Amino acid sequence: MGYDVHITRRTPWWKEEGEVITAQEWEAVVAADRELEMVQVARTSPRGQDAVLEYRHKCLAQMATHPERDTDGAWLDWREGRVVVKNPDEILLKKMREIAGVLGARVQGDDCEYHDG
Repeated sequence: MGYDVHITRRTPWWKEEGEVITAQEWEAVVAADRELEMVQVARTSPRGQDAVLEYRHKCLAQMATHPERDTDGAWLDWREGRVVVKNPDEILLKKMREIAGVLGARVQGDDCEYHDG
């Protein structure tokens, strides 16, 4: 299943009230950041399986400079007014903090803990 970490302006991240990050804001951040690219499709093969899983979303980006991008993805998915990353490592968390700073947001885990660095 995994653990999600969110770039959000809401407190807590799951609350319906509060300011959202719009798709347009997210697209602008990705377009302006040389380390990110909008990919819109994620493909992965679960370890030990021949199957390929595919996920499509118009606001799915990838950290192009992440050393594990070809094996673990390094995907950042905008949805419901926030950017979500599953099981981010320290490299992705650092990038998420940078993005949050640009967006006037914070990085918050599923359990509402902050990853402000």
